[in-house]
Amino acid sequence: MEEFIEHFAEQFDETERSEFSASTEFKELDEWDSMLALTIIAMVDEEYDKTINGDDIKAAKTIEDLYKIVENK
Repeated sequence: MEEFIEHFAEQFDETERSEFSASTEFKELDEWDSMLALTIIAMVDEEYDKTINGDDIKAAKTIEDLYKIVENK
């Protein structure tokens, strides 16, 4: 989980690492937009060899929610 949070946080340029935890509601972050969603999809594919889509991101509220979706793919 910590590794996933670290990879997730690396996709953000302007948000401090300290803002990210399992309970972070990532879509509430100022920097969040559709381009970051695509970046997260690509990161999951590259780092975890799993395929997620926009619906998976929509279904997740927190980073932990998204992590569980990735785990179950």
